[in-house]
Amino acid sequence: MSPIQIALLSLVSVLGGAALGMFVRSVLPQNHLSADTKDTVKLAMGLVATMTALVLGLLVASAKGSYDAQRNQLIQMAAKFAFLDRVLANCGPDAPEARAQLRMSVEQMIARIWPDKSRQPELAPIISAGQALYQAIQKLSPQTDAQRAAKSQALQTTVELGQMYWLLFEQAGTAISKPLLIVVVFWLAVLFLSFGLFTPRNGTAITALMASAVSVCAAIFLLLELDHPFGGLIEISSEPMRHALEHFGR
Repeated sequence: MSPIQIALLSLVSVLGGAALGMFVRSVLPQNHLSADTKDTVKLAMGLVATMTALVLGLLVASAKGSYDAQRNQLIQMAAKFAFLDRVLANCGPDAPEARAQLRMSVEQMIARIWPDKSRQPELAPIISAGQALYQAIQKLSPQTDAQRAAKSQALQTTVELGQMYWLLFEQAGTAISKPLLIVVVFWLAVLFLSFGLFTPRNGTAITALMASAVSVCAAIFLLLELDHPFGGLIEISSEPMRHALEHFGR
């Protein structure tokens, strides 16, 4: 399910809890709605609210940590691509072919990770492009010790980039535990059930409940968007990679 679908389902669950609480209030005997009962429910729901906040914070920390890790990984890759192009420039007169292969590989990577809105991002590395780049560097024929050192550095950097790309691909999975998310939504529904149980039936109170439900579910939506860093509203920018590409060939 998409983040918007999950957020809407959560909103329905939370508002359903509030509506159920209002219905239960109408059928309960009056002695079940006394001040003492209300205080007891407040104490119980305070515990549920605390647990909900803790677990929701855990989910946010997990998603944010995954997002930051992939963003930092991408920035490091952009820097290494720019560095590799400069190293190749010092590998001798036959380096332009390898540099052209590097540019093509980076352009393909950008097109796959940040495609048009009509297509989904593809993070899986293009094995053939990586092999073609490595072979192009292997074919270089350095003439001096400096050029041979540059070729060795280029091969090492290419291997490191391949490892980083595969690591980025493996990190692309969701960092949010579905059971924890389901439990949080259930706890929120229980909380709003208690709110509806003692909420007077007037427009102001009902509007306040709806606004708070929408706000909580909007937070869940943003949390889920954060867990999809290469698509959606909170997308990792392609600017570092495009900026590195602009410096190729200089």
